[in-house]
Amino acid sequence: MGKKSVVSLAGCAVVLVAAILVMVLKPFLPDLDSQGHMVIGGLLITVSIWIFKPFDLPFSSGGLFFASFLLFLKVPPPVVFSGFTQPALWTLIPALFFGLALQKTGLGRLIAIGVIRLFKPSYPTMILAWLIIGVALSLLTPSITVRVAIIIPIAVQYLELFNVQRGSKGNSLVLLTAFAVALLPGTGWMTGALWGPIVSGMCNAVPGMQGLLNFDNWFKVAFIPMEIITILTLVGGYFVLRPKDGLSQQAAAALKAQKSEPMTRDQKIVALILCATFALFTTSSLHGIPDAAICMLAVVMFFVCKILDLADFSTGISWDLAVFLGVALGLSSVFAATGVSAWMAGVIVPAIAPLAVSPWVFMFGMVLILFAWRFVDIALMIPTMAIITPILPAINDAYGISPLVWVLIFIIAGNSMLLVYQNMWALMAQSITGDRPWTAGHLRAYGTVYYVASLIGLAVAVPLYISFGLF
Repeated sequence: MGKKSVVSLAGCAVVLVAAILVMVLKPFLPDLDSQGHMVIGGLLITVSIWIFKPFDLPFSSGGLFFASFLLFLKVPPPVVFSGFTQPALWTLIPALFFGLALQKTGLGRLIAIGVIRLFKPSYPTMILAWLIIGVALSLLTPSITVRVAIIIPIAVQYLELFNVQRGSKGNSLVLLTAFAVALLPGTGWMTGALWGPIVSGMCNAVPGMQGLLNFDNWFKVAFIPMEIITILTLVGGYFVLRPKDGLSQQAAAALKAQKSEPMTRDQKIVALILCATFALFTTSSLHGIPDAAICMLAVVMFFVCKILDLADFSTGISWDLAVFLGVALGLSSVFAATGVSAWMAGVIVPAIAPLAVSPWVFMFGMVLILFAWRFVDIALMIPTMAIITPILPAINDAYGISPLVWVLIFIIAGNSMLLVYQNMWALMAQSITGDRPWTAGHLRAYGTVYYVASLIGLAVAVPLYISFGLF
């Protein structure tokens, strides 16, 4: 048994003991009843499965365990499975097919290589090219997984073409820039990353918050800060990892000499459908069509136009992720129905009083706390968001802090990349790089730049939020 397996089993064992103690001793009586203690114990076991992944169990295994545990506790099935009826999940599942269409037709790769060829090869222009690629792909698919799968192999090809030394600053700079553009810019709008459907789905499950987190509100609170953070991360990363030597001009000439690939019929159809989809997203206030309906119609068109087929429907997206999120999106309803939300509000709301003295202290304090917490919660921060989201109305009532300000807090902390294990997409990207990965030291440096950029982005966001009346 490897060291990693021993650590994961040991971590699960510790949490399992804590869960059993909570369920048997019921330390939170009378504020939390017996069923509530059982729910807390089951949640602890589930979170340990998500974080430590014993026996390499998939995320869906933890979700299915929790669902079965809740049914055993006689929690009504409509509550247990409420996440599967959320519009957010039925926005996400069809949208994952967007990424599949980009990959299958080669449109994503065509866009990326076409943009790279527009610029004279150098490290600064490489960063600009990657930024354009990241934004373009974020408009076309909310799947960070797909963007990483498209962008990182092209970045590796780029390094091979220019014969950049393995383990060098230049090698890490190209890879980390490509990773950052796949991860960061799309989080500025609700349909640009996984965070949108997750956070909006959790909010919609909370009484009094239905419909609050729509495309327009997400854009209002997240776009400017996140694009500032993106640009500062890319620029700061360049100066921290700036290579001494430039790129080979011979290789640059060879790249320019290559003929451009013409768009195929399928690529044109995919581009047309995805552009129309994003246009409908951004004009939802005019036509009122739900995002889920738009996404599902787009997938129907992919099948009608023979871009996708039955085999793609079966294997084209991660059903492990879909089941995991279906359970996770229902946590808010489960907590409300079992009294856990009311109990947590009584504990957490008073605890954050020291931070609520001013918008500045609150925003910076919460982000720094969650940055630290991300060393523990590595399951996409889903458990943390599921715990906090149901009590956002109580926080608003107590301190006048709008639930909308939490969007940026969740995104910034969720994108942490100081260590590779904190970020599932960083793990994925590093595995794709093969024999020329970034170094751990370079990732720490780049992750530190992201932390600093995030604090600067917060400094811009707070005055905006005050002017919007969110505090």
